[in-house]
Amino acid sequence: MRIISKRALREFWERHPEAERRLRLWYQVVDAAEWGTWDDVRRTFPAADLVGRFAVFNVGGNNYRVITRIEFKWRRVYIRQVLTHSEYNTDAWKRDPWF
Repeated sequence: MRIISKRALREFWERHPEAERRLRLWYQVVDAAEWGTWDDVRRTFPAADLVGRFAVFNVGGNNYRVITRIEFKWRRVYIRQVLTHSEYNTDAWKRDPWF
């Protein structure tokens, strides 16, 4: 899958250095993935959830959330936001116009 963009991950781990290793691992797994359906995603990440039009990944032992939009046809994963668990729980991310 092509991930757009790694910059969101990097900006997050610059603010939260303890997240870097886990986010890099998530990136490597997704980059190498060959997903065609949501079932493929769930085989790779059983704890991933669909929330509205977004795929939400729990990263780092449920400490971080990577909120994405997956376009299977184009083999792209768009990172919309990277949040801490507490930021995610505020539901402010649901105001994203893509939601």
